[in-house]
Amino acid sequence: MSANKNQKRTLAIKDLVFLCKRELCNYLWEADPSIKKILTNAQNLNQARDKLFDYLNQVERHYFNLYSDKHFRDLHICERANAKECIHVLKNIIRTENERLTNFSALKQLFRIAKKTISANVSEGFISEFIYLFRGINGKSELATEAFLLPSDAEEYSLLRSQKLDDYSIKMNKRLKKYKKGTDPEIVQKQRKLKNKIIKYLDASPNDWKDYHWHLKHIIRDSKTLSDLVQLDELELESLQFAEKNHIPFQITPYYLSLFNQQGKTKDDMTIRAQVLPSKTYCQNVIENREKNVDMDFMGEKTTSPIDGITRRYPQIVILKPVETCPQLCVYCQRNWEIKTYGEKNPTRRKTHKAIEWIKNNKNITELLITGGDPLLLTNKYLNLLLSHLAKIPHIERIRIGTRMLVTLPFRIDEKLVQTLRQYHKPGKREICLVTHFEDPCEVTPPAIEAIQKIRQAGMSIYN
Repeated sequence: MSANKNQKRTLAIKDLVFLCKRELCNYLWEADPSIKKILTNAQNLNQARDKLFDYLNQVERHYFNLYSDKHFRDLHICERANAKECIHVLKNIIRTENERLTNFSALKQLFRIAKKTISANVSEGFISEFIYLFRGINGKSELATEAFLLPSDAEEYSLLRSQKLDDYSIKMNKRLKKYKKGTDPEIVQKQRKLKNKIIKYLDASPNDWKDYHWHLKHIIRDSKTLSDLVQLDELELESLQFAEKNHIPFQITPYYLSLFNQQGKTKDDMTIRAQVLPSKTYCQNVIENREKNVDMDFMGEKTTSPIDGITRRYPQIVILKPVETCPQLCVYCQRNWEIKTYGEKNPTRRKTHKAIEWIKNNKNITELLITGGDPLLLTNKYLNLLLSHLAKIPHIERIRIGTRMLVTLPFRIDEKLVQTLRQYHKPGKREICLVTHFEDPCEVTPPAIEAIQKIRQAGMSIYN
């Protein structure tokens, strides 16, 4: 019996996913029996809330009370600090004002579970979240299972500490090796095979592959072409066809498609696929928002745009948007509501010029983020014109270029582009740098590294 109890206390997240709601509830109340008692004995929700706040305040006081007779005083400081944060999280969750904001009461669901009534709206994930939150509150997160010993003999304990760090390093390397990289020989070979298939399918040549203009002309936008080149599972194909039927665009550069696993989705390319293949749920949300005329500008850019092409949220930094298209559409993009498909009309140069004049006339602005869309879709000539105007503004000290081209189309980073950027990079006076989005280790490929090195060798920085 005691063995079973211990097993429940140390059950890992990966094991929780196989349990039903009833089994999860047992682990939930084992994580904090006091909370169950409070909820079970409460006559109503308001009483439960008051009693729960009293309990959490009492527990929090004990964690950092030097005279506490509770066992909490023997916990590692990391566990106590984490417990305090977990308590604050639960307090926020059960506050009435937060329930009104979210239009959902987690406390009501916990109250019902304690009374042995589990709502159909409560998922296994919901219960699992609270199991770990309750464990954290009680100092059982296992964040600090192996604390360093305080040294009495410096040499002896320094050796022990070094050995312990070796153990940690071995564990870290073992975990990290589970993730394939775009430079692993196995992955490089797979990508090369798919690249050759794409080249043949599109009646191209190896030289075409290195020409970013060619990739832009052959952006993949339909499920037929995609399924001809890579194996799609039933759900992926169904979702893409659903997107097409409802005029929800998707587009993938031939280069980025070469990062897919040709024989079908695996754990190595599932993140890559998920970024560009719209799921059915994603499509349904888009359709619902269209029908309800929901404003998808959840970042509030319309209310932080003093002039077309400018977004200003911070005192000294502004966003300049000279382009509204991308070579690839990412489903997680915060600007999906305004991003146009490649080939659609971009803002006029006149609008961009007015935005630059606004920046010039506001001496409080010291930093720019040029984004969109992807600004590296602009020609070198236009980029040069844009940067030349911005470089003449004396109060601009830093220009960031937000781009995912290093990931989606690294061949865009050619010598002419680098030279265009480098001439405006003046260390100590004005920085030109790139900010990008590598989201998966398999995106770090030899072509991407080559593009990164061109930027770095020119003395400019890249942030991710």
